[in-house]
Amino acid sequence: MISAPALLRDLLRCASVTPADAGAQGVLIVALRKLGFEVTTLRFGEIENFFAERKGPGKHLCFAGHTDVVPPGEGWSHGPFDGEEQGGVLYGRGAVDMKGGIAAFVAAASRVPGHVSLLITGDEEGEAVDGTVRVLDWMQANGKIPDFCVVGEPTSKARLGDVVKVGRRGSLNAVITMQGRQGHAAYPHLADNAVHKLIPVLAELASHQLDAGSEFFEASTLQITTVDVGNPATNVIPGAAVAKLNIRFNDLHSGASLTAWLKDVLARHAPGTMLQVKISGESFLTQPGEAIAALVGAIERVTGVTPDRNTGGGTSDARFIARFCPVAEFGLVGTTMHKVDEAVPVAELNQLADIYAALIEGFCG
Repeated sequence: MISAPALLRDLLRCASVTPADAGAQGVLIVALRKLGFEVTTLRFGEIENFFAERKGPGKHLCFAGHTDVVPPGEGWSHGPFDGEEQGGVLYGRGAVDMKGGIAAFVAAASRVPGHVSLLITGDEEGEAVDGTVRVLDWMQANGKIPDFCVVGEPTSKARLGDVVKVGRRGSLNAVITMQGRQGHAAYPHLADNAVHKLIPVLAELASHQLDAGSEFFEASTLQITTVDVGNPATNVIPGAAVAKLNIRFNDLHSGASLTAWLKDVLARHAPGTMLQVKISGESFLTQPGEAIAALVGAIERVTGVTPDRNTGGGTSDARFIARFCPVAEFGLVGTTMHKVDEAVPVAELNQLADIYAALIEGFCG
C-alpha cells in the first residue's frame, strides 16, 4: 500500500509553480505504474498532463486533480517546497490545493480494487487551456469517459467532510469600450465625454438584480472590476473609456443570455459601443443520484459527518468535466489554500484517503 503522507512529501518537494511540472507528475506516474495502472502522458503546448487507468470490476470512477500550484510568496516558517512535517502537520505549497488530494487518490487506489482512473493536469492554476479540456477530448476519442468523476479540490470548510460541491456558478468577463470625442474641458460643446456616456450604462448594470437565486444556487452577481481612462491631464475630456466586469451566474442564465442582456443595455444607451465577452464556464449541477449518494455515504461512514451539498465558490476544472459525466468536488479543509504556510494535518490526509477508498469500494463494487 502507498502512504498518502509519504507521497505528498515527495510531491511537495517538486516546485511545480504553474505551468512548470518540476517532476511532480513523474513521481505520480512511478507510483501508479507499480499499482498496475496504464499511464498515458499527454503534453499539450508546454503543459504536462496524464491519464492513468486500472481496469477492474464495477463502474468506472475517475479522480481528477492538478499538480500545478500558485507561487509561494514570502514569509514562510517552513520552506514552501521542503515538505516538512511538524507537530503532525505537513507544510508546503500545494498541501491542500491540491497535491494532498492527489496523494489521497493514489493511496486509496492502492488499497481497494476497482475500475479507477486519474485525470491529472498541470494547467489548473494557469490558463486552463491545455490541461483538463484537452485531456477530456482525448478521453472521449479513446472511450475513456467515466461513469462518475470526483475532483479533489479542498471543499471542506471547518472539518473534513462538511461540504461536497455538486455544481458551480458560471463566470463571464466583459470589457466595454465606450468611444467619445476628446476635447478641452473648458469647451465641452466641442467634445463628447466618453466617461459621461459610460456612467449610465454602468449604473444600470450595477443596480440590476439578475435574480434571487434558484433551488441549488445563490443569487447571480455582477461586479464592475475596473474603469480606465488613462487621462494624464485634468483639463482634457477623454475620448474613450474602458470598463471591465465579471458576472457569476446560476442556472437561471447562460453565457449567451447574459451577453444578449449586455448588448441590449449598450444598444439603448450608446449604440455601436464595443463589447468583448469571455465565458470562463457555464453553470452546472450534478443532480442527486447513485453517484452523489455513494460519495456522501463514504464520507458519512468514515467521518460520521453528513456533508452539505452546495454550489458556492468560484470555478474549477469540474466545469469542463460536467460536459461529459456526473462530477462532484470533495477534498481537504481549504482554509490555508494559496496562503503562506499552506498545510494539512497528517491525520486529516489519511482520513481523506480512507474516504476515497470507501468510495471506490461503494461505487465500483
